[in-house]
Amino acid sequence: MIPRLLMVLLLLSMTAGNSRADDPAARPNIIFILADDLGWADVGYHGSEIKTPNLDRLAAEGTRLNQQYAYPTCSPTRVALLSGRYPSRFGVFAPLGETTKMTGTDSRLPHELKRLGYRTHLSGKWHIGETPEHRPRNYGFDTTYGYLRGQIDPYTHRYKTGDHVTWHRNDEFFEEEGHVTDLITNEAIRVVKESGDDPFFLYVAHHSPHYPLNEPPKWIAPYEKTISDPARRHFAAAVSHLDDGIGRLITALDESGKGENTLVIFSSDNGGQQNALESGKVYDGRYAPLPHLGKNHPLRGWKGDLYEGGIRVPAFVRWTGVIESGGVIESPTHICDWVPTLIGLAGGATDSAWKLDGLSILSLLKGEGVETGARTLYWRTNQGVAIREGDWKLIVSGKGGAMELFDLASDPNETNDLATSRSQKVALLRGKLDSIRAGD
Repeated sequence: MIPRLLMVLLLLSMTAGNSRADDPAARPNIIFILADDLGWADVGYHGSEIKTPNLDRLAAEGTRLNQQYAYPTCSPTRVALLSGRYPSRFGVFAPLGETTKMTGTDSRLPHELKRLGYRTHLSGKWHIGETPEHRPRNYGFDTTYGYLRGQIDPYTHRYKTGDHVTWHRNDEFFEEEGHVTDLITNEAIRVVKESGDDPFFLYVAHHSPHYPLNEPPKWIAPYEKTISDPARRHFAAAVSHLDDGIGRLITALDESGKGENTLVIFSSDNGGQQNALESGKVYDGRYAPLPHLGKNHPLRGWKGDLYEGGIRVPAFVRWTGVIESGGVIESPTHICDWVPTLIGLAGGATDSAWKLDGLSILSLLKGEGVETGARTLYWRTNQGVAIREGDWKLIVSGKGGAMELFDLASDPNETNDLATSRSQKVALLRGKLDSIRAGD
């Protein structure tokens, strides 16, 4: 018998290039779930004290991406996910405000999936601009729901600076009651239940566990005796609430009969945040400072850092009967990779004019064992730049250009800086880094 994934890919190759495949069932639905500020050690399957039974189950039913890279803050990751390009190509180095240099046509993933016959939906956080021309419907989404700015009060849905309204449906602001985690989940479930025969792409961008935290008591109570730190306890409650919402979404998907023809991807947008100490200056002082939030142990660093703790995130893929259950992919993968990967899976082809920085990882997902370990990856923030080539990683920080070199094969937690002893390797990587940066 022909393996199911091989049969799917053969069908896709027959329909590639058409604006709409004749057999919608040949193309999988795609659900991409993005958590916000979820650290490496904030999921149960990484040994966390936080209970995440649904994420643990889904990771076991699928394949974990053990070296999935994002960016150290939220907007750059979201730009990379939709464009397939390093966000610095658009001048995006940090969280965005009202506008961005990334235009709607740069949003290759939803636009191309639409061309291939997909219905495209967003439920949750946008954070790629707020002015009308930078709202998600101009970036390839048929339906949009959630909030446009980077963070909101979980209940009022207001941005941190007072009464700034950012909650919307189909890019138009409106008022709604409810907790943000429940509302984003409910909208995602609605999309699944109301989806017809056409394949769909559903981007679920959760608020949780981003500060501020305001969880119902039922999510806090289970940690009263197990987590003594109140800040960490409230963070754990937010993660458990998120986990429950994801579980409800997958249950609705499976009950709809679409589970076996749906690729589910889960990732965090960056590493865990260490603390939230500016609390009294935002949200009219309603939220106290939180000295402890996420955990990235044993990885070094936090959200905002170019160390592994800031950019290496928990991630997995699940496609029942197609992608191996209980698998682990150790090769480095990158948030930019999803544009060529998902367009290819949908039967489309990328265009060299797009100048994508991501690579298709279909061969890895198929379990063919093709290694991408020698590839080059690049990050740029307002605080510094970094490059990874194979197992070597160079970080150049600050105005002075201090350099650190790590061998991630022997030192994945970046405890031993080899910049002084391996000066030739530093010079080689610095030259490659400067060459890539010249394209920004």
